[in-house]
Amino acid sequence: MTGLTEGERRGSRLLALVLLLGTAHDLWRAHHPGWLPAPPDSPVTTAPANAAAPGAESSRAGARALDLNAATAAQLDALPGIGPVLAGRIIEHRRRHGAFQRVDELLTVPGIGPRLLERLRPALRDPPGAAP
Repeated sequence: MTGLTEGERRGSRLLALVLLLGTAHDLWRAHHPGWLPAPPDSPVTTAPANAAAPGAESSRAGARALDLNAATAAQLDALPGIGPVLAGRIIEHRRRHGAFQRVDELLTVPGIGPRLLERLRPALRDPPGAAP
């Protein structure tokens, strides 16, 4: 005897089904990331296939690139691979150590490694006055 009423058993089966569907949806999205459109406030845009020239694409990406020293936690959270925890760490690092001089300084933030930095690099720009 399980001690559950018939209504409780139905409710637990329904809850298990909802959890299973949510997990299946998350797994599907993980394997098909480009299928869904990006959010409208996404800092990174992709150029259309018929873009005029590669230089034009990089200038558009540079215009939308995020400044690490002016970015809010919400803007950082919207970057690929950055969640609320890493966004908070970046803000805290900036508060404790001062402004970032180059994008590469993100490697000093706990939780950001070389792979994540390379993933973030197109969405970020070096602060004004940074050495080349």
